[in-house]
Amino acid sequence: VQLQASGGGLVQAGGSLRLSCAASGRTFSTYAMGWFRQAPGKEREFVAAISVSGGSTYYGDSVKGRFTISRDNAKNTVYLQMNSLKPEDTAVYYCAAGSAIVVVTTTRSSKLWGQGTEVTVSS
Repeated sequence: VQLQASGGGLVQAGGSLRLSCAASGRTFSTYAMGWFRQAPGKEREFVAAISVSGGSTYYGDSVKGRFTISRDNAKNTVYLQMNSLKPEDTAVYYCAAGSAIVVVTTTRSSKLWGQGTEVTVSS
């Protein structure tokens, strides 16, 4: 599967953005999906993950209550709705696919990566 992220941009603090990650191939519905981000000069960190069925979701502590991950298996797409954005959310956001949800909740496991989409939150 190949992953293509989109939806990044410049937004003011307190605003919202929705990122999308479109997957090619017929096996999207067999992958757990996740979002990660990497700010300048910092390590890549986990943001959110969703199970194959969409029934289970997990979030990093810094985004809980503000971000929502969802997926549409019919459209081969995973989304990240980001609300109440803060300047510290500024980063390049990456989507990832893994064989199990545990794989897409950590940067340390092997997974498929998409290219990043840049999010900038101004104060």
